[in-house]
Amino acid sequence: MNIGEKIVLTEAAPEDRSAAIREALRDAIIDRRLAPGTKLSEAEVGSLFDVSRTVARAALQILAFEGLVTIERNRGAFVSNPSPEEARQIFASRRLIEPGIIAAAVERITAEDIEQFRRLLDEEARYMNERGPAARRAEIKASGEFHLMLARLSGNTILERFMDELVARSSLVIAIYGRSGISSCGHGEHAAIVEALEKRDAARTSQLMLHHIDHIEADLDLRLQEGMALRNALGF
Repeated sequence: MNIGEKIVLTEAAPEDRSAAIREALRDAIIDRRLAPGTKLSEAEVGSLFDVSRTVARAALQILAFEGLVTIERNRGAFVSNPSPEEARQIFASRRLIEPGIIAAAVERITAEDIEQFRRLLDEEARYMNERGPAARRAEIKASGEFHLMLARLSGNTILERFMDELVARSSLVIAIYGRSGISSCGHGEHAAIVEALEKRDAARTSQLMLHHIDHIEADLDLRLQEGMALRNALGF
């Protein structure tokens, strides 16, 4: 679903309508179609999806719980604008969680799973060779899906839910602080991780994953920037 489309959800239950709106807004945030700081008016969201403000509010509250939206008293909801410290905490959390996911996944992985990973790597490579913002968004999404696929293999639904949130929040951080303008989720690093997974080498896979996360974070510019004075900003 696209945020710009008016979607009729009147026949669905309120919980299902809220979930559908949450998914559409979440995709728009992760795909960088909604910039950090963008106001998300309950009235506008409700109008776009042809639902009540109550249903729209429920969707925004779910996104706030996930850290993708900030709700400010008397001001409303906005796409989150995480601080540099929050960004560091997100990647610190990934360093703690992803090795545990790998330890569980290597015990369960099958030849069919490896083939699925390789198909995803082929998809990543295809997007890397294309040009334009749509291809770039697709590449970022495919890179995130790599980590989510690994979480699903762990067989632990709680860890999977944590990773779903962390990958989404990582994408938002990359959108704000990324220096290269791309995900930096290296295709070659993913391929090396798959090779180690195929050998069921948990220690090597974890080592590669930690290096990979370091690489992603190294592409971020987390220095606090001072705003320019109005005179300088306007060229006077």
